[in-house]
Amino acid sequence: MAEALDPVDVAIVGGGIIGVSTAYWLAKAGVRTALFEKGTLACEQSSRNWGWVRTLSRDMPEVPLALLANRRWREIQEQVDVGYRQNGLLYLQENERDASDHARWFESAKIYGAEAEFLTKRDAQRLLPQSARAWTGAMHSASCGVAEPTQATAGIAALARQAGATIVENCAVRGIESSAGRVSAVVTETGRVRAQNVLVAAGAWSRLFCGNFGVEFPQLKVRGSVLRTAPFDAGMSVSINAKDFTCRKRADGGYTVSQFSASLGELVPDSFRLMNKFLRPWIANRSIVRVRLNQRFLEEWKIPRRFPSERESPFERCRMLDPLPYAKGIDQAWTRLRESFPVFNGARIAQSWGGYIDVTPDAMPVIGPLHDVPGLYLASGFSGHGFGIGPSVGECVAALIRGDKPPVDLEPFRLARYA
Repeated sequence: MAEALDPVDVAIVGGGIIGVSTAYWLAKAGVRTALFEKGTLACEQSSRNWGWVRTLSRDMPEVPLALLANRRWREIQEQVDVGYRQNGLLYLQENERDASDHARWFESAKIYGAEAEFLTKRDAQRLLPQSARAWTGAMHSASCGVAEPTQATAGIAALARQAGATIVENCAVRGIESSAGRVSAVVTETGRVRAQNVLVAAGAWSRLFCGNFGVEFPQLKVRGSVLRTAPFDAGMSVSINAKDFTCRKRADGGYTVSQFSASLGELVPDSFRLMNKFLRPWIANRSIVRVRLNQRFLEEWKIPRRFPSERESPFERCRMLDPLPYAKGIDQAWTRLRESFPVFNGARIAQSWGGYIDVTPDAMPVIGPLHDVPGLYLASGFSGHGFGIGPSVGECVAALIRGDKPPVDLEPFRLARYA
């Protein structure tokens, strides 16, 4: 097998928002970087998410990443159009329990510098169309925003290329090689590329990739579903989370609509292999993630868990996960949006889609070195939270690989927490 590229300092597996952002920060620092994507950039979840850039309601270890990301999105937007707008975010409240939950979150988050205000019913209504629901108030962050998933990764990739990164699409990484006890190369479908460090940022494929060289990464796939409307003016620019639906204004004039309960956890062989780690979270979140047994079980049963790098890999046999949307979940979200804000009865659904979210037992990512394999790093398992913090995660991972101190503490995201 011939060499595909000149040697690099860092090879990145995966062309989603995390891998591309890391390539951007590495290349800016003068690090020789090559990124490999088995399909096209952001062809999976990085282009299929809600597009939120939020701080509100994140787990505490993610809050510093979100605050840093807010600054980085602004800086990126000044260089290339990624659709970033700081339009604000409302977490709507219907009762005292909602208000208490939000206040408790903010009491912890403000230690990190998070900003939020608590709006009265009247103040919240000023930001919303006429509503049929009795909102009692809202937690509001004017600093939260949105970016366009179909633009963002491509835009950051353009900046990475300008800085000197090599980005190769339609080229799967089959595996890695080591020498003298550390990473020495990646093996792609077109050849071997020598690399001193490798970052696995393969989203929903990361568990399979890591498992092939003996690293146990507890990750499952959850099918998320989203719809968008045709261009429509509802008189609302702020993004909203109303618990049973979410809605945000798009750059194309329409709205992106979903709900947390539009997620489907399909039972697959890994569901049973990881039952001891995921059973309790499943039970705790059963109102959000619906568990189903369908044809996906047999599809994943046929995928080998170990495979040689000199032959075609599972990543070449399936270059893009493209599931159908969970119709019941998005139908519910669309119905509840129109019931809550009747103005949306005048809107038309233009498209709906599904995508696989990479989920961990505690719904927080793994970001850091894999100590059993020196030179190997993992950034995956973002559990639906990765798009908004992508630029800051990339900055932190790039610093880690260079041997510098990351601007945010990554200790809470180590893989060893699942041991």
